[in-house]
Amino acid sequence: MSREQAAAFLRALAVANPVPETELAYQDPFSLLVAVVLSAQTTDAAVNRCTPALFAAAPTPAAMAALGAEGIAPFIRRIGLWQGKARNVAALAALLVERHGGTVPADRAALEALPGVGRKTANVVLNVAFGESTMAVDTHIFRLGNRTGLAPGRTPREVEDMLVKRCPPELLRDAHHWLILHGRYVCKARRPECWRCVAIAHCNYRDKVLAPA
Repeated sequence: MSREQAAAFLRALAVANPVPETELAYQDPFSLLVAVVLSAQTTDAAVNRCTPALFAAAPTPAAMAALGAEGIAPFIRRIGLWQGKARNVAALAALLVERHGGTVPADRAALEALPGVGRKTANVVLNVAFGESTMAVDTHIFRLGNRTGLAPGRTPREVEDMLVKRCPPELLRDAHHWLILHGRYVCKARRPECWRCVAIAHCNYRDKVLAPA
């Protein structure tokens, strides 16, 4: 897409959903951070079924660290990769207490130094919890960027950089939410539902599906 075409694509999504929000349930930066770590290779809905009980038992980093991996595990057994995630959540909670006084840092390097936190997770936390204009590229956004021509790239970082370059600055903070929701519910992996796409006029995908099966 041209820069103008990409802007038109994003503005069409913005008109359809003017106040986008994450679908992960959270109360504060710490619960958001934990929820995002748990959501890796797992649906937000599955995470949301586990976290209310977990956060009731351990609402703070100190309480979560005290639970430890063995105490966290029973709450998250229903989600994928739960053993590793239990270890990461326990370890990151302990580091938050040790290094940051029990608060989540609003700093990319400090976030990425925590167990289980990569660039995508840090981008989500910086965007949602701290209002920064970051672009977190997950599998939905990576697919959408390449399929539509909005931001083609071989890696998530290439797609992220292209999206940041092409997105109008005033739309950048919300663009992550628009794109992930569009990829999750409309521009689906197996069969995009192009007939429902509000941005179809600006999309370069050649094999558009113009009617339901």
